[in-house]
Amino acid sequence: MKVLLVGINAKYIHSNLAIRYLKAYTKDLNYECENVEFSINDNVERVVSEIIAKEPSILGFSCYIWNIEFIERVTNLIKTIDPSIEIFYGGPEVSYDSEEFLKDYVGDYVIEGEGEKTYREFIELKLKQKDGKNVQFEKVDGLYFRDGSEIKHGNKRKLMDMNEIVFPYEEDENLENKIVYYEASRGCPFNCKYCLSSTFHGVRFLEIERVKRELKYFIDKKVRLVKFVDRTFNCNEKFANEIWNYLIENGNETRFHFEISADLLREASIKTLSKAKKGLFQFEVGVQTTNDEILRNINRHVNFSEIKEKVEELKSLKNIMQHLDLIAGLPGEDFNSFKNSFNDVYNIGPDELQLGFLKLLKGSSMRMDADFWGMKYSKYPPYEILKTKDISYKELIILKEIEHMVDKYLNSGKFSNIINYFINHNIFKTPFDFYESLAKFYKQKGYFDRNISSQDYYKVFLEFNNEFLKEDSSLLKDIIKFDYLVYNKKRGLPTFLDKSVEKNVEREIKKILLEDNVIESSNDIYIETFKYNLNEYFKCGKIMKKDTYIGFYSDKPKWIELEGICN
Repeated sequence: MKVLLVGINAKYIHSNLAIRYLKAYTKDLNYECENVEFSINDNVERVVSEIIAKEPSILGFSCYIWNIEFIERVTNLIKTIDPSIEIFYGGPEVSYDSEEFLKDYVGDYVIEGEGEKTYREFIELKLKQKDGKNVQFEKVDGLYFRDGSEIKHGNKRKLMDMNEIVFPYEEDENLENKIVYYEASRGCPFNCKYCLSSTFHGVRFLEIERVKRELKYFIDKKVRLVKFVDRTFNCNEKFANEIWNYLIENGNETRFHFEISADLLREASIKTLSKAKKGLFQFEVGVQTTNDEILRNINRHVNFSEIKEKVEELKSLKNIMQHLDLIAGLPGEDFNSFKNSFNDVYNIGPDELQLGFLKLLKGSSMRMDADFWGMKYSKYPPYEILKTKDISYKELIILKEIEHMVDKYLNSGKFSNIINYFINHNIFKTPFDFYESLAKFYKQKGYFDRNISSQDYYKVFLEFNNEFLKEDSSLLKDIIKFDYLVYNKKRGLPTFLDKSVEKNVEREIKKILLEDNVIESSNDIYIETFKYNLNEYFKCGKIMKKDTYIGFYSDKPKWIELEGICN
């Protein structure tokens, strides 16, 4: 009996925690089990051929809103090729209508909810069945199965003690260039209506010394990024602070990502976090909306002012990257309210700002309230909102276009001075107005409908300024050139930016830098001339026309002003 546990990830660099848990929890059983991982960007036929080539007798799939349609295509093809291969499904996408799901999809079993114990008991029965013994699958809590034309199931499975979970990563596992997922707790203390965590109450934690030992595994392997999947990592202040302290003392090269509730941060946590080296931690904060009435509509009993205070306090530490989330389409929120939320959060100055769209997940109480709020949503995964009584489909499409602008330009971090030029020059009343106008320009030019080059993403700003705003672009051109050279490979400038430094001047500057041991090789730095003193402009907004030389290091986003180094 060979079992193949299949993870279909959102991206190649992701790792699948669920299938690792199942394999680890049954590693003492006498059966062959293998994990394989693909991404939704893979070719379906290639995935099918690789699975079939491994000759499994049982296949298991970890199912989510973003991969279920891909899995459906894969499993349909597998059953067509070899009907004898048994298939089971698990994960949040199949756990709230398991019987209906099994009626509609090919396959033989569904594991409902928390899967480790159910999977183990299922495998134990399959091993007995393989030995010719009679088995009763209805005795397995949390398991749905086909029995002829009927769908049968066992009782609901009780939640397990977190410390029964087996560490899911193997000693010799290659995690290089992977985003690795880890959880120190399950559950959430809150009851947000759109979230599946609201369907059960209470939070369970791993024993804290065990967590430290397991985090040491990632640190020793020099994993690039570990993402905690805990719904609210800091819901237990003492637990969070002890883990943060441990990582501050032992973290080395690994970065750790946490979803936190900012309003729960207390003085002790801020003091602890202030000791972290820059880049060790990144936080994701679900603001969702800054409208307190809308927060109450979704069962979030917090005021935005409390969130803002703590986010700004973290920002003042200057050592933790903050990613703030908003959700469009929440019950009762109209376009103008969302616009205000966007501006409120943007003006805090997060490192990243994500515009998400409400998804009415299976099992969430938001689905039950849909009619009351006039919510219409897609019946296809990921069940995204289409309109409500307060916001139209057309308005949500505008927000989707703005989301594209924010993700590409703000969140990439490669256009910060350009963006500040438009927002801080009173060209637009609010940040939202800037991104909305930029999105309108993109649409007019047809850029949403085709791929544009990395250079063209910079060129767009000149077109936008000249054609849409009809403003002078002399200073803007210098700023675009600066941002381009800071964040891109220095292999010559795009033609629309004009290389202007003279060769003899460039050689003289590099000679001086070599003599002063500023650089080790003339290839270490790229020299360019600017018409404005950008250092003065970036520091205090002063616009001073003055030819200036700036050197850009070739291998990192760093620059030095060269004023006075060459006559």
